[in-house]
Amino acid sequence: MARKKLSVYRTKRDFTKTAEPSGAATVARGKLPRFVIQKHDATRLHYDLRLEFDGVFKSWAVTRGPSLDPKDKRLAVEVEDHPLDYGDFEGTIPKGQYGGGTVMLWDRGYWYSDNPEAGFKKGDLKFALEGEKLHGEWVLVRMRHDRSGAKRTNWLLIKHRDEYAREGKKNNILDEDQSVASGRTMEQIAEGKGRGPTPFMTAKKGSKSGRTKADRVWQSNQGLAANLRAKSETKTLAPSKGRAPAKVARSVEQLPDFIAPQLCKSVSRPPTGREWIHEIKFDGYRMQLRIEDKKATLRTRKGLDWTAKFPAIEKAAAKLPNGIIDGEIVALDHNGHPSFASLQAALSDGDTDGLIFFAFDLLFSKNSDLRRLPLRERKAQLKSFLNNDTASGVIRYVEHFETGGDAVLKSACRLSLEGIISKRRDALYHSGRTESWRKAKCRAGHEVVIGGWKTTAGKFRSLMVGVPHEDHLAYVGIVGTGYGKDVVKRIMPELKKAASTTNPFGGKNAPKKATDVHWVKPELVAEIEFAGWTGDSMVRQAAFKGLRKDKSADEVQVDEPTVTTVAKPAPRKIRAAKSASAPSKGNAIVMGLTISKPDKPLWPDDGKGEPITKLDLARYMESIGDYLLPHIEGRPCSIIRAPDGINGETFFQRHAMAGMSNLINEVRVSGDRKPYIQIDRVEGLVAAAQIGGVEFHPWNCAEGEPDVPGRLVFDLDPAPDVAFTDVIKAARDLHERLSSLGLESFCKTTGGKGLHVVTPLKDAKKDRIDWKGAKAFAQAVCQTMAADDPERYLLNMSKKKRDGKIFLDYLRNDRMSTAVAPFSPRGRKFAPVSMPLTWAQVRPGLDPLKFTLRTVPALVKKSKAWTDYDRAASSLRSAIKKIGL
Repeated sequence: MARKKLSVYRTKRDFTKTAEPSGAATVARGKLPRFVIQKHDATRLHYDLRLEFDGVFKSWAVTRGPSLDPKDKRLAVEVEDHPLDYGDFEGTIPKGQYGGGTVMLWDRGYWYSDNPEAGFKKGDLKFALEGEKLHGEWVLVRMRHDRSGAKRTNWLLIKHRDEYAREGKKNNILDEDQSVASGRTMEQIAEGKGRGPTPFMTAKKGSKSGRTKADRVWQSNQGLAANLRAKSETKTLAPSKGRAPAKVARSVEQLPDFIAPQLCKSVSRPPTGREWIHEIKFDGYRMQLRIEDKKATLRTRKGLDWTAKFPAIEKAAAKLPNGIIDGEIVALDHNGHPSFASLQAALSDGDTDGLIFFAFDLLFSKNSDLRRLPLRERKAQLKSFLNNDTASGVIRYVEHFETGGDAVLKSACRLSLEGIISKRRDALYHSGRTESWRKAKCRAGHEVVIGGWKTTAGKFRSLMVGVPHEDHLAYVGIVGTGYGKDVVKRIMPELKKAASTTNPFGGKNAPKKATDVHWVKPELVAEIEFAGWTGDSMVRQAAFKGLRKDKSADEVQVDEPTVTTVAKPAPRKIRAAKSASAPSKGNAIVMGLTISKPDKPLWPDDGKGEPITKLDLARYMESIGDYLLPHIEGRPCSIIRAPDGINGETFFQRHAMAGMSNLINEVRVSGDRKPYIQIDRVEGLVAAAQIGGVEFHPWNCAEGEPDVPGRLVFDLDPAPDVAFTDVIKAARDLHERLSSLGLESFCKTTGGKGLHVVTPLKDAKKDRIDWKGAKAFAQAVCQTMAADDPERYLLNMSKKKRDGKIFLDYLRNDRMSTAVAPFSPRGRKFAPVSMPLTWAQVRPGLDPLKFTLRTVPALVKKSKAWTDYDRAASSLRSAIKKIGL
């Protein structure tokens, strides 16, 4: 029967030329019908949806790919049935063959429908998916004129409104653009690079290589159909690789005294995907709370009994049922935020009644061992275990977030919190460091071993610290700040108690004895906060946070987060010159992102004889990012890169490339098959700095709508012999003209010899004003200016005609045109910045070169420029009428 159904498929293909399967292979029937979605870059890019049914794959070409937004109705053109072994095909179909192009296994898993036969017949198939990317309920609806069995077989693929639906910017499922079978990108598949896909349809029974997340869901839950029907259940997910499927809790006769805690792996960016939940990272002491027969015990991560230190928590815990809770003891500051310094002070003063035990996991409940249950079930039981008193008291339940990890981390950083912990919601509890718990920090922090302290005139000045390395304590520098009088008073007895006459440091960087140096035994552990590592592996700008009495010196290790490597693309060359000198070795951390070769000079001179390094650029992005981001967020953005410095090769990059940091987003625009760069978070700016991104040039479209004008940019570009005062007059002249047309405008420096006048727009889509109309309006304004004063202005780009005049460049106002972003540095001498100005500043005496990468971070804090930019956005409709278009 299947062979007859595949006759159309086979007649369209020459299997001596294409590697596609012929359908001759025998594919065993699964416990549930399977599905695959293949991204197919043929004549037009589309996604092929294939549902296993009656021995073949029923197939549809979904022209724009699946959408998680229930409002989207994606056209799905029914095509010929495909063989089941096609579900393992990933590669390139040769040109000239049917469907020639690259094919990626974009998603795969299982599907379920109550009555698929009736659904296909009626043209209204309701079904559910449990894949690696797609989940929840969907419907395929055959279009009205196709229900009678006509030749046209067009359907609509629509997402049901359930817990997996995502609208607006949250509907970013197509951004997950790697193969679920090989991890490769489309470019790697086309080039034949990387490992081949793991089999799914043709995998041998019991083979690990063919098991998808959906497979593991089936095995751990004894039936996907029940999962997909359970409306009250949140998403059911698979155990992480290498773990046994989740089972019921085990009964025990008595509670263990102590369980070694599960630990986190450091990452530069939190993981994405709905299989993860995210919790605030608490800046405190990890504790395990054990309750048995109304007696509570608190133990540190090493099992030390610290119950006596926390009598208020002990008293409250004694009222709970028998059990073991994992959590952290924290002191809250006046803003309600965790404060390690306050915790240290409370412990030192013996005043711990105000401390909070934040409970985030339940390991044992009464006589049940819960560690074999998924985290989501353990947390649900924990909330009930705490008698639902989760918001007050000294023992509190830790709420979690199910939104994207990047958004949670960004919010945590804005609140000056330490970071977040991301956990697989399906994961079992395992002692030790695991992949299923990951921590991402807002700022670099580290545990170090104290090896000595320095004094000035006999008074404490700073700590000398190191980290264990091989057979010695490697010196990593001075911790010079963070010491108030109370802090010094608390730590000095500890230092004197551990005083030693022997230098504890070893290795090539070990400091030597001096009159102001006092050694200590390498026993005390300190928590520090710092700006990153220097080229010679020293801590930079380190501040003391407190002593870690819950940790021993042998537990300290260098904790650098894993990061996504960034491949070098082959961008378009602008110019070439001599390469900058090689920097020193070592990495630094900015916003959790590793900056390699941080001392590499990007600008050889900042105007005062000092180079501006890659690390300087990354820190500039960190400090200025919240000001810059609103002007590029949600818009394609080209980057000018100078990986060897501005005197080396410089590249203009607009397309995203394989291997770029996943902190830099991609956006697809009509008319171009390659995705464009888009930066939607401050960390993305830092990631761009890591690859030498010195300038940012966004489209001038509305946010999230490349085809809609979002602002007008008028570039006042003077000839070399024109004084800057004339440019200032031109900007004020243009400002007055736009005001007379009912439009607000703003001014900024360009980082060069000109000025930009910018007008924010609104309702362009509603008013049906496209880029052609916006450009025509900008041209008309400039023509009026040039006609009124032809001796000063012109619209002709020819350099021969520009002597003594200012070129009124209206050409920035086109769909794919760009302009340098406000606050963006420029790859020019002394690192000037495109700086927003108030109109009061746009007057004779203005010096645009005073705005540099060095000066702007301080200046912007005092500036009121562009504060009402968003409020001032206006419709262009009435202005177009006034100018006579």
